[in-house]
Amino acid sequence: MKVLVIGSGGRENALIWKISQSKLVKKIYAIPGNPGVSGLAITKDINPSNIIEIADFAKAEGIDLTIVGPELPLALGIVDTFNSKNLKIFGPTQKASIIESSKAFSKEFMKKNDIPTAAFETFRSAINAINYLKKAKFPLVIKADGLASGKGVFICENLNEAQDAIKKTMLENKFGKSGEMVVIEEFISGPEMSFIVISDGKRVIPLVSSMDYKKIYENDEGPNSGGMGAISPSPHIDKEKFNFIMEKIIYPTIKGMKQVGREFRGVLYAGLILDESGPKVLEFNARFGDPETQAILLRLKSDIIPILEGSADSNLFDVSVEWDSRVSACVVLASKGYPGKFEKDKLINGLERAKLAEVEIFHAGTKQKEDGVYTDGGRVLNICAKGKDLKEAMGSIYDSISFLSFENIYFRQDIGRSK
Repeated sequence: MKVLVIGSGGRENALIWKISQSKLVKKIYAIPGNPGVSGLAITKDINPSNIIEIADFAKAEGIDLTIVGPELPLALGIVDTFNSKNLKIFGPTQKASIIESSKAFSKEFMKKNDIPTAAFETFRSAINAINYLKKAKFPLVIKADGLASGKGVFICENLNEAQDAIKKTMLENKFGKSGEMVVIEEFISGPEMSFIVISDGKRVIPLVSSMDYKKIYENDEGPNSGGMGAISPSPHIDKEKFNFIMEKIIYPTIKGMKQVGREFRGVLYAGLILDESGPKVLEFNARFGDPETQAILLRLKSDIIPILEGSADSNLFDVSVEWDSRVSACVVLASKGYPGKFEKDKLINGLERAKLAEVEIFHAGTKQKEDGVYTDGGRVLNICAKGKDLKEAMGSIYDSISFLSFENIYFRQDIGRSK
């Protein structure tokens, strides 16, 4: 079969790496892809937001299954477009992906379905939001309603910080239309974790647990990023918590979405926090996490294609999944300045030397030039490995990183240690 993967990051590189191991797949295409998929996929330079052109390409090439990596094409309705052309695609419809594209919808949905989450209020008016903040208890969290690439969340310690967040989001339009409405919610402290499942609209296959490191600096300090590393499994999920998450969060979400005419097929990602009362949902995503996917796929022993096809076909009934019992981890190499301003076009040195036997290197923000591979994003490379324990996996990863360099390289050195 022919498979198309949409996206250009480390998540998509990892998906293509895993798909390439399937005996069911003869040819892989990537839109737009990156240098990391060279030799695995045929790349086509189409903007992932141009969903009509992508659908036309899939039709012309006879693509049997398309997998959507990033959230924007989903929010734009790429699944609906493919369905209208009788093209098979893995991912939720536009109506279902609202669970990620609107935090206000997501929070109201959780409230109506008794899904544990932080107390919240939503605002369309900056004046009303600021008036609310003047009487609020700090710290609290302010979130842009729409998609903001993981950067639209502000943890505010006092009124001045909160007013500044409202100003940036609602008045200065830092996130465009995504900031026209905000969610203000109580601050919950505790370890965070990622719980990712694949659904066919009725049934659910849980993936192995993982934990990502969102803060840019070590010791979980500084602003949120798209993710600076990940480990799997999460050290915070035992059998009891797993059962609670499935019964109180995942199943009610899949059932509730179907009841409101938004049947969810694809990846449901619950970003969770564990406080004294148990797991609560910080946010839902409608696609694979990044960089959690990189760590998770290293542990997947089964062929990924029957899982993705089963979801797209609304038939996960007979699909079984086998996992590697070893742990895995991922460290993100970023451009200094990320998630703020950063420079691109820096030559990456040592890529060949860094390819150790135990390590997989996935490209996240790179581009190919005649004389080598250059940086082309805030998050540049994902260095991933498995091991009998975290010490072994992290040792392999940091050994590999020692061979890599580019101007203004930055990475956290505490991945796997900070919990």
